[in-house]
Amino acid sequence: MVKRTSEQAEETRRAILDAARQLFETQGYARTSIANIVEAAGISKGALFHHFASKDALFFEIWKGIQLEMDAEARAAAHEGRSKTDPYAAFLAGTRVYFNWASRPGFQRIVLIDGPAVMGLDGWQENDDRLGRSNVEQGVRYLAHKGLIAKEGVVPISIMLLNALNGGGFALTRQESGLTPENLFDAFEALLRGLR
Repeated sequence: MVKRTSEQAEETRRAILDAARQLFETQGYARTSIANIVEAAGISKGALFHHFASKDALFFEIWKGIQLEMDAEARAAAHEGRSKTDPYAAFLAGTRVYFNWASRPGFQRIVLIDGPAVMGLDGWQENDDRLGRSNVEQGVRYLAHKGLIAKEGVVPISIMLLNALNGGGFALTRQESGLTPENLFDAFEALLRGLR
């Protein structure tokens, strides 16, 4: 038996993730089988299970990866969007990124439709909170530091704003009449600036 190098193992892992992500985005979790993933990745079933304990574990890794990609883009936008005259600008730049991602079919399918179904709503919320709330809370703390939000309100306001963002994302997924990333952003901006 040939021993694989760590580089080869990482290539196999990446092939599995790429193939599974594409299938989960286009077919959804329920209609994607392990056999579909193995075939698309060009690997054996044993190789898949060497890297991921189950289809659920593979899905979670992809779900988390997409969330982290979106988070990195939102952080970069917030960093670029900082303003000396508008303390809300950085927070809102990150918010715009989220609503744009939430309008993408692949993000919707994996993160907002299949995510709660596969992980259960409690599991989804716990993981989403772990990944997203720190960014929201950091933005709210900055606004509190600027005197725009009461310091004692930072944590509850962060929880409420994260859930407002997620609610907007779910509404985009349901294609509610007249909703767009732009008008959700405008509504969120009004909400955020109104928190005094």
